[in-house]
Amino acid sequence: MNDATNQVSYARRLGVWDATMVVVGGVIGSGIFLTPAAIARQTGSGAEQLLAWGFGGVLALIGALCYAELGARRPNAGGGYVNLREAFGLVVAFVYGWNMLVVNYSGSLAAVATVFVQYAAAAIGVTLADARPYAVATIVFLAGVNWFGIRAGSLTQNILTVLKLAAIAALIAIGLVARGAPPPTAPPAPMNPLAFGSVLLPVLFAYGGWAYINNIAGEIREPQKSLPRALFFGMLLVATCYLLANLAYLLVLGHEGLAASRAPAADLMRRVFGDAGARVIAVGIAISTLGFCNISLIGAARVFQAMGADGVFFRVAGRLHPRWRTPNIALLMLAGWGCVLAWT
Repeated sequence: MNDATNQVSYARRLGVWDATMVVVGGVIGSGIFLTPAAIARQTGSGAEQLLAWGFGGVLALIGALCYAELGARRPNAGGGYVNLREAFGLVVAFVYGWNMLVVNYSGSLAAVATVFVQYAAAAIGVTLADARPYAVATIVFLAGVNWFGIRAGSLTQNILTVLKLAAIAALIAIGLVARGAPPPTAPPAPMNPLAFGSVLLPVLFAYGGWAYINNIAGEIREPQKSLPRALFFGMLLVATCYLLANLAYLLVLGHEGLAASRAPAADLMRRVFGDAGARVIAVGIAISTLGFCNISLIGAARVFQAMGADGVFFRVAGRLHPRWRTPNIALLMLAGWGCVLAWT
């Protein structure tokens, strides 16, 4: 804590397993279920497709390890805000933090909560006239869970992350067993090396989200050891899942079929199991997006608490709950603004 008037501090209750689940949950949202089709449209063959995802995974791992070094040096709540404050001063950190509040964290929370509602409705076969009330209710529910301490939020995250990994593992297994992709109708044209950078943009976006772990560094036990391990093993697991998922898509749909798909995970499951398969994968996507929403609330609230303690955000947001040791005021502010964005 930076605020001398508040003697309550964060409790270091998370181990390597919890931190790894935060890394995986912060990265894997809905991207791997949808983005591969966009990559296929920009590549000429399945080999290029896998190369893009593999190279993107290497870059993401390098970035995550650099962030692990920063987190180990400043193992405090606040993540990127704290790093920028220490390196460039309070003004730069102030601009970063307010951008995170107004646009980035809150916007992601609102958008992905809406995606969760849409996929949850599809999974149970319900057509919603308006998803907004349910998106708001999702944000309120997750904020309520995280009110009661980092262990409550972390346990929720662990369950959701294990379930989303199980959904991806099932998708991969089905794809590897089913196969049956049609052969290409024409040899692929060689890819322009200069275009490879544009292909990597959506790939790297799908790999993004590992920075959330540094936001809660103040609640991780032995952060100098746990943070690097969580980021390394977490990103390695994500990259493996992404590569195998893309291989499964290619084996079942083929490169041309993947490029023509709007929802490759649903199309894969539909080809193998019919419409029932598409509804099953909708459950997996709903779980995955719900886990991302939970991570957004956990990580972002710690940034705004650090800003409040520094006096560059509402000072009341710098306080921690005396019993649960959570940034409850910052959590309420973030959830409130997220609900406004979701509604609009």
